[in-house]
Order: sequence, then structure tokens, then C-alpha cells
Amino acid sequence: MGISSQKKESWERINPENKERIVQMAWEDRSAFDDISKQFQISVNDIERFMRTQLNEKDYKRWRKRANTQGSLKHRKIRNPEVERFKCSRQRMDGSTKGWK
Repeated sequence: MGISSQKKESWERINPENKERIVQMAWEDRSAFDDISKQFQISVNDIERFMRTQLNEKDYKRWRKRANTQGSLKHRKIRNPEVERFKCSRQRMDGSTKGWK
């Protein structure tokens, strides 16, 4: 699966804070791929491609294994309906948490 130069250029225009947030949300179990795509206007398939460009090979393989293993959490259609949130109750919009060290 190759990554087009147009995709790479469009991802370079994303500000560094949003890049970091996309990677963070992709690693989190509570953030479904649909939520990431909705928040950052990036398709579910492009999230995988984006992660390939942001992580080194070892970390990317580890992330893919985790995302596939945790598929019931990362895909809204097969997720438990009781899990509605994609962020922690203590988490602010900027990604920081209140009162946690």
C-alpha cells in the first residue's frame, strides 16, 4: 500500500499539534477511527497511512497489531454500544487532563 505524494503534502500542512493528537487518538482504545476521521476530516483508511508516515517501522507494526487486536474498540460498528465517548471525562478539548500528573 503506497502513499501518494498528494496525501503526504496534505498531511504536511496539518499543524504539529493536530498531528500529535491524531497519533495519540489512534493509540487510545477509547477513540474510534470514526471519531478521528470526523474530528480531523481524514478518512479511516488514511488514518492507517498517516500513522505509517508518523511512526517508525517497529512502532507502526506494534500499533497495527494493537489496532487489529482491539478492533472491537477502534471501529464504532462493532463496538459495545455502552462505550459512547471518545475522550476521557477528565480530558479537555486540547487533550490535557485536569488534576492528573
